[in-house]
Amino acid sequence: MPRTRKFLVVVDQTPECMVALRFAARRAARTQGGVTMLFVMPRAEMQHWLGVEEMMRAEAREAAEERLSGLAEEVRALAGVMPEFAIREGDPVEEVLAHLEEDPAIGVLVLGADAAGDNPGPLVSALVAKRGGRMPIPVTVVPGSLGLDEIDAIT
Repeated sequence: MPRTRKFLVVVDQTPECMVALRFAARRAARTQGGVTMLFVMPRAEMQHWLGVEEMMRAEAREAAEERLSGLAEEVRALAGVMPEFAIREGDPVEEVLAHLEEDPAIGVLVLGADAAGDNPGPLVSALVAKRGGRMPIPVTVVPGSLGLDEIDAIT
């Protein structure tokens, strides 16, 4: 039985994340694939206050779970499948690459480019501009300026 190809989307609070998520969900629906939503929490840096660090980590994880849960129904409605959730802690670039290595069913990384400004965003810059052809899978960069109808038309 063939494995389902999954689309990986890095979830955060940016508008371009939503563009990438819609694109991935629509592509998954058209190709009978799946969607994995990855949330990367910043690493806690207060090691001299272990109790405070653990509390901050728990709060950050709860916020990540809320964000992913809040988007899950939208993805299910668009793709016809419930997305998988992944929460990691650390540098976003390193954690995206580590997650790709750990999950061979992921076939495409979908990133949203920042619609405002001259820079597509730090994650796009780090993974595409700096790593370029050294990525282990194809990367789709979705312009953050695309509207919902435009995304639906091209997916």
